[in-house]
Amino acid sequence: MADAASRPAMPAPMTGMLLAVTSIALALGTFMQVLDSTIANVSIPTIAGNLGVSASQGTWVITSFAVANGVSVPLTGWLMGRYGVVKTFVGSVALFTLASFLCGISWNLPSLITFRLLQGAVSGPMIPGSQALLIMIFPPAKRGAALAIWSMTTLVAPICGPILGGYISDNFSWPWIFLINLPVGLVCAVLCWRNMRSRETPTFKRPIDRTGFLLLLTWVGALQVMLDSGKDLDWFASPAIVVEAVIAAIGFVAWVIWELNEENPMVDLSLFRSRNFALATVAFCLGYAVFFGNALLLPLWLQTRMGYVATWAGLVAAPAGAVAVFLTPFAARFMTKVDARWAATLAMGAFAVSYYMRSLYTPDADFLALVIPGLVQGVAMSTFFVAMVTLVLNGVPGPQVPAASGLSNFARITAGGFAASLATTLWDRIAALHQTRLSEVMGATDPAFSRALGLLEGAGLSAQQAMGSVTQQVINQAYLLATLDLFRISAWVAVLLIPCIWLTRRALASGDTPPPAD
Repeated sequence: MADAASRPAMPAPMTGMLLAVTSIALALGTFMQVLDSTIANVSIPTIAGNLGVSASQGTWVITSFAVANGVSVPLTGWLMGRYGVVKTFVGSVALFTLASFLCGISWNLPSLITFRLLQGAVSGPMIPGSQALLIMIFPPAKRGAALAIWSMTTLVAPICGPILGGYISDNFSWPWIFLINLPVGLVCAVLCWRNMRSRETPTFKRPIDRTGFLLLLTWVGALQVMLDSGKDLDWFASPAIVVEAVIAAIGFVAWVIWELNEENPMVDLSLFRSRNFALATVAFCLGYAVFFGNALLLPLWLQTRMGYVATWAGLVAAPAGAVAVFLTPFAARFMTKVDARWAATLAMGAFAVSYYMRSLYTPDADFLALVIPGLVQGVAMSTFFVAMVTLVLNGVPGPQVPAASGLSNFARITAGGFAASLATTLWDRIAALHQTRLSEVMGATDPAFSRALGLLEGAGLSAQQAMGSVTQQVINQAYLLATLDLFRISAWVAVLLIPCIWLTRRALASGDTPPPAD
């Protein structure tokens, strides 16, 4: 690596229209990547129906992207150091656009999952790259504005994702949720390369940890396949699931041993020796996993069991993001003066309240009743990410901050992918238990059951049609009870994470932190 004194001086910050255009282009890159992590959530029933698979199988479209994106994050630092931030970011955007086109022309579920894996794998550098480049082109005095642009796009995209995905699914065809990336990606890549190719960062050759990366792919891939396919193969009654579990366990142990002893590890696991980093990362990952699982479960339940179309399911989820966008500027100012642990506690508390409110849903809940818990969740979202990142990086030495940030993001994104699989699996299994109990209660000798059949037959249905209608109501009720159970579990997890937060050290978002104690 070249000595710092011999590096070429970086160009002066941008100004005027050039700064505005380049900032918008970089924001589009961030927006597009975050959008694609949420746009498919409300479209899963439509995609699954069109491709002839179940909705639970359709969730592979989300989990494949999330896991591939998480695994690719540790590579980002090496790529940027080897090829430069500008080339890495522009190349990532171009490949992401190509992968989006391939997703749009997918002909069956395996092809769509393959292209979503590719899309997630090439998207790793997009968010850290856009953040680094925004800071680079803004004057030092206005870097707060650069980070504000970056954070606002990461919050606006989750609002637009469910609405846009729902509208496209209802009024066009599902491939367009991916094909709309084409013009955005092309504009972003062309403008960023044209305006910033002369601002490329210094590059250097550094060995890449190929063995560590292959081991990471092995255990994460095996675990994700096991979680996604387990519910269809009766879990450990299937030899395939047993083999995948063994591969995941052995791969994980081998990966940990390798990374701890590698001179240039892809993932610096030694950071977990810091109690503060370990506890904050665990709380961050579990909190995000619960949030991500619920973000998938709510629209899936609304569309498959409550009769909502994709557009209205997206509108139910959107107000949470709108509240988060409105409150974020105030929350950022608040967190420069207040211990981040209080902000994180507020976030976990608001998450718990919103999940508990959802656990009180009834079969006849109207649109307003479905939306109100989301408004409370928006309060949590406005402080959660900044507060948790502040706690994670608190006390990490300056040279290790990029590695710590990359490790926490890898763990968080991967946890979200695992949570999506677990949420749908638990949903189906708990619903099956409730259905069994409801069926035992509603036997042929139950007066209410007989009365319901009589009313339906009196309305002109045949005996078989009446029985089918009542059975469908029982199934819907079972899934409602399963949904409420999962919301209640989520609320308790959020509450139990609060003590974990207070085991970390005091930290301010402004960086005014005590020296490391461990």
